[in-house]
Amino acid sequence: MRVFLGITGASGAPYAARLLAALAEREVEIGVCISAAGLEVIATELYGDATLPRDEIISRFLAPAGSAATLHSPQDWKAPYASGSAQVDAYVICPCSMGTLGTIASGSMTNLIHRAASVALKEGRKLVLVPRETPLSTIHLQNMLTLRQAGATILFAAPGFYHAPQSIADLVDFVVARLLDQIGLDNALAGRWGQPE
Repeated sequence: MRVFLGITGASGAPYAARLLAALAEREVEIGVCISAAGLEVIATELYGDATLPRDEIISRFLAPAGSAATLHSPQDWKAPYASGSAQVDAYVICPCSMGTLGTIASGSMTNLIHRAASVALKEGRKLVLVPRETPLSTIHLQNMLTLRQAGATILFAAPGFYHAPQSIADLVDFVVARLLDQIGLDNALAGRWGQPE
């Protein structure tokens, strides 16, 4: 399986890190693209230091995925994810900033993350966007509706509590489990309603 993972500047880096590890555990080929704001969020939320050098952030973030992940620059228009002719099974933007969501909804493409999402929509492929913002403006809601009508899945970073989470990791796993479900990967990261643990 081949998955594109775009990471943008919304809060939610722990979701991206857990998803990356979960995909690598399942031997998925992962193309990763991180925006400049996404790097800052990763450094802040995962490593507690927004001043870390770019190369160190990337190295630390990608290490758990090993050879399963390939990093692409946001300006790498030659990446396979920039074309519909490349065979890609799913595209995920996690976390997805409202700026990124709005850009995709408008049909604009200023970087590889926007372009990959546009490719997914035009080719009728699985696109999952994971926004994390609150409260939501009318513009945010309209953009999400536009993308849903265009075929994207909007999977809000809103963990449930019915599985009796004991830690932040459990809450992160809940969202990542739903993400894996959406792209067709079996998992047991979180309990399922009505099923024994």
